[in-house]
Order: sequence, then structure tokens, then C-alpha cells
Amino acid sequence: MANDTRVIAIDAMGGDLAPAAVCDSLSLLTDLKCHFLVFGDQKRLQDFRFDSRLSYEIRHTEIVVSPDMGVSELRSARKSSIGLALSAVQSGEAHAVVSSGNTGVYLALAKIMLKTIDGIDRPALATKIPGREGSTFCLDLGANAECTVKNLVDFAILGEALAHAALGKDDIKVALLNVGTEEMKGNVLVKETAKILKRILPNYYGFVEGNDICKGNVDVIVTDGFTGNVALKAIEGTAKFIVEEVKSAVKNSAVAIMGALMAKPALSKLKSRFDPRLHNGAIFAGLNGLVVKSHGNSDAIGFANAVRFTYDLLNSNMLERIRENALKSQQHYQQFYGEMMP
Repeated sequence: MANDTRVIAIDAMGGDLAPAAVCDSLSLLTDLKCHFLVFGDQKRLQDFRFDSRLSYEIRHTEIVVSPDMGVSELRSARKSSIGLALSAVQSGEAHAVVSSGNTGVYLALAKIMLKTIDGIDRPALATKIPGREGSTFCLDLGANAECTVKNLVDFAILGEALAHAALGKDDIKVALLNVGTEEMKGNVLVKETAKILKRILPNYYGFVEGNDICKGNVDVIVTDGFTGNVALKAIEGTAKFIVEEVKSAVKNSAVAIMGALMAKPALSKLKSRFDPRLHNGAIFAGLNGLVVKSHGNSDAIGFANAVRFTYDLLNSNMLERIRENALKSQQHYQQFYGEMMP
């Protein structure tokens, strides 16, 4: 295996369409300079025909994390396909892990096995949302329902490093999600966080509202996990509604069908903008390792795009940038609150 070959651990058993969707996805990735460690039930996995150009090996386990498994069952989950895939990253055998499995168990195991980067209190779930002017990374999207000021400051640091790595930009604009853009609006949490981000981030943008998320005029939007998850689900539901309404309208008459055929290039472009499969992949940012979550109902195309997202991040300096910025953030945070103390 070449020294620059990336090794990615794959949980083949996680997700609504696993293992078929996962196995089929790998044959779409033969262009990547990558070796895959595929964890799952060998008897089931050997029935799938992998592309002969694919570099992979199957690691057997009969234990699968079910969608309803709770974090109280983590001991047995360590020997599951998710647990063993994470173990490969923990030992250094793999550079990253991708799974469509149970989010709660996945995150809990990842935190226990990989730990958070020094200076970061909690990891955050982050993903890229396409917008009119460009893509925006949003975090947290559900890993932390309740947050402190320090948590939001950490998320801003994580988001800045992630966007820098994924977008290839230096002047990353970081914003805070709020109920208004004016400085006097919002609760104590966002107001206190804003004071610190003004000090530690040279391109801190300020407050943005929910209707700004899909504009794409900032690179990172920071919020607590409760608000972020609600916002994400609202965006996904709205996008699905629009696509379904367009399809329904087109089928209503012969004239509409003829018009749709004429507008097919534009409609195809619109569909790709709203297709979640093409933007799949969320990262548990802040861990000592690259841990990517694919959507639970991902098909082969969706899972393949989550792996591509992972591969691209591996070819950046994201983790190093997070570690460097986290230490600076910790110093500024302590200094700021030291000055505020009597």
C-alpha cells in the first residue's frame, strides 16, 4: 500500500439500507486513492460483488447496533461494526470512519474511544448546507441540546477550521444564529458568546437569522444543538416539500409535461441543489480523529458522497488547525473571563 493511500473504516451494517447501499457505494469510489476496511457480517457481505479495482478487506463481526439501541448498551456496541470501525481509527490503522448507523451510540462511542481535542469540551455535529451564494457549515446540529458560552466558542473554532479545510479559504466568516441581527437581540448565551468571538476571530461576522442559513453569504453558522437540529429538519422538510410539489404540478396536464420537458435542464439543476444525497456527510468535529456520519436512509449515491467528503477532509490540515486554534481560544476565553471577574 502506498504511503499516501488513505485508509477509511466503513461500518457496512449501519443505516436503513445497509449493507446493500454501503457495499454498492464502494464500487462508485474506485477513483479515490483509498483502502477500505469494511466491518460487518462476512456471510452477508460476501454476497456483494465489489469492483475489482477496489482496494478493500472485510473485517467480520456479527454484532450490529440497532436503530433503537441506547447508550446504556455501549459495552456490547464496542464489538459491533460501528465499534470496531472506530477502534481502527483509535489504533491508528485507519485515518477516518464513516457510518450511517445509530447517531447516539456512534457519538457516545466516538467520545469514549477517541476523546476530544485538548481545549475542546464537547464535539459538535456539523454539516455543509448549500446556499445561493455558496455553502455554509452549520454546527451544532444535534449533539448538544444544551450549551454554555464555552461550548459555542468551541463550536466557532471547530467550524472555522472545518470550513477552511473543506472550502479552501482563509478568510472564513463565522456567524452566530440568533432571532435578529441587531446586537441588543437574543438571549444571554448568544450575547456573551458574541463578545468573545469578536476578540478571537478576525472574520467574525455577527448575528444571522434562520432565513439567512441558505443564503450562503457566511461560511460558518454556530448555534446550540437543539436549535440547530430543528433548523436542519425544517430545511430538509421544506426542500422535500418543494420537490414533491414541483413533481405533482408537472403531472397535472399535458401542457405542464411539455413545459417540464423544455425546462428539463433547469429542473435537473434545481433537483441537484435540493438532493440531500449530493450533500451527504456530517462530521463529529472536535474529536481526535475524523468521524463522519452519513444519513440513516442513505442509498449508494448518498453514502459514496459521504465517503468522498471524508476523503477530501483527510487531504486537508483540518485536525491540526483545530488543535492550534483550540489552544488559542482557551487562552482568550480564560483571559476574557479573568478580566470580567472582580
